Amino acid sequence: MKVFLGMSGGVDSAVSAYLLQQQGYEVVGVYMKNWSKNLPGMKCPWAEDLADAKRVAVKLGIDFRVFDFETEYKQKVVNYMLAEYQKGNTPNPDIMCNQEIKFKLFAETAFEQGAEMIATGHYARTDGRKLLKARDENKDQTYFLYRITEDVIEKTIFPVGDMLKPEVKALAEKVGLAVAHKAESMGVCFVGEANMHDFLSEFVETKPGEIRELETNEKLGTHDGAIFYTLGQRHGLNLKNGLPYYVVRKDMEKNIVYVSRNLNALALWQKEIQLRGVILRGGDDGHNIEARIRHRAPLVKADYDAKTGKLTFAEEQKSLTPGQSVVFYRDKICVGGGIIC
Repeated sequence: MKVFLGMSGGVDSAVSAYLLQQQGYEVVGVYMKNWSKNLPGMKCPWAEDLADAKRVAVKLGIDFRVFDFETEYKQKVVNYMLAEYQKGNTPNPDIMCNQEIKFKLFAETAFEQGAEMIATGHYARTDGRKLLKARDENKDQTYFLYRITEDVIEKTIFPVGDMLKPEVKALAEKVGLAVAHKAESMGVCFVGEANMHDFLSEFVETKPGEIRELETNEKLGTHDGAIFYTLGQRHGLNLKNGLPYYVVRKDMEKNIVYVSRNLNALALWQKEIQLRGVILRGGDDGHNIEARIRHRAPLVKADYDAKTGKLTFAEEQKSLTPGQSVVFYRDKICVGGGIIC
């Protein structure tokens, strides 16, 4: 069976290639060229990642190809992210990348070129139909994969989903893969380790505004664009009195960021939220589920009402940020999720 494997140049996809090969699949490694623009203070590592992926393919003796998705990536992921930030939201471009590029465009292109299955190095599992949490709870990436459609899940393999990260690294070293000790890429998928502030400044025109205390409306400082701030944010405010404050509200029209010292400020805590773009798989109705409000956040009991689009938590949750995703689980199964309004 021919499997097209997305190879990022990292250890997870490299070990995935080895495992698939050991299991008897005909593996075709594919590097997706999604972003190559250098950012202020940071050279885009795509060329090095491509070289690493190719090196692994040569070592294993598998076919290797490059899919150039840069134009589509800019349209579907980068433009989406910029539009969300301009609305005052804090989007998750990694989730959109998985929905539009890795498990849609890549899948479609792979199947057109003869693939019978696709695979990636994500920490997740499937039973052939459902999307399941990875064995390594700390590395589980189903939060970022919740928008994948059922028809693609049925044709996807996650080779490292049953492994712990230390086991993956140990196997890479044992097999002699050059990326065994390569550092993990951090940050947003295409921004990498560059500062999000620097990235946004390249594409979005911003203007300075005021930071005010929510309770008194007193001006405490200034900012260089409300777009750069996230609800619940504490660091980087640089306020004149030096006291700890949290971002609790943003007025995008007036370009004002509101802060509070009160951790119990109503603006920070919510028990009910409105969701958009909700996906539910396998006929699930969203009732009596467990929800994750951010990657690695603990699961909390919740109930989704499809008629109203509202999600109600069993207990109040802090810093529910518009643009971020809430992902639904039923035991080990990731049944869907939605985007916070």
